[in-house]
Amino acid sequence: MRPYILAETTWKSIKDQKIELAILPWGATEAHNLHMPFATDNILTEKVAVKSAEAAWNNGAKVVVLPTIPFGVNTGQLDIRLNINMNPSTQFAILNDVTDVLNRHEIYKFLIVNGHGGNDFKQIIRELGFKYPKMFICGCNWYQSFENSQFFENSGGHADEMETSLMQFLAPDLVLPLSEAGEGKGKKFKVKALNERWAWAERKWTQVTSDTGIGNPFKSTPEKGEKCFNEIVKKVGALMFEVSKTDINNMYE
Repeated sequence: MRPYILAETTWKSIKDQKIELAILPWGATEAHNLHMPFATDNILTEKVAVKSAEAAWNNGAKVVVLPTIPFGVNTGQLDIRLNINMNPSTQFAILNDVTDVLNRHEIYKFLIVNGHGGNDFKQIIRELGFKYPKMFICGCNWYQSFENSQFFENSGGHADEMETSLMQFLAPDLVLPLSEAGEGKGKKFKVKALNERWAWAERKWTQVTSDTGIGNPFKSTPEKGEKCFNEIVKKVGALMFEVSKTDINNMYE
């Protein structure tokens, strides 16, 4: 049993254990091109959270990883069969309930590790911070913790070279041969500003891509995935450690 994984921990061992930081991995259940499973975001996010928590724990941080939330916001993909959508209002309700538990048990630091681009927890964190003033709540998108070009030749954003390489390394038995994959060609908006960072609209996925992927996966390798994963764990593990050990009443310098 790993003491930093709640699902593997018994009441006997957890009831008197000091906990500085609770960690909630949050993914999605959605199609990932033609060669990867619907649970890709959940698999990658849980492995990032668990391995990073292990690194933080081994450095002395008292962390606990909660069970992964497997459904994300997929409102632009409702016509893709069995893509499971969870509305932002539902996410708020879940996070409110989890935060309430942590707050009552005097675990005042809470980190959401996000692995799905459709999830955006910033406004929820703002509202929960207002509602639970003793809590320090933060979030991270693990897929933004590194420069894509540092490890991969092709960019993308969904079931691309990055995600495929990570899955080839972490869950190779769930990845079909690359010969089975689609090209991951994605269309852009005709409105120029919507392709830039300062303007935004939700994409209708089946109008953007024919295979549900965005980004060419054909140069993916498990070796690239391993190097990238190690960098992610280094960054996210350091985040967990620093949040665990920093006084929430003295966060600024």
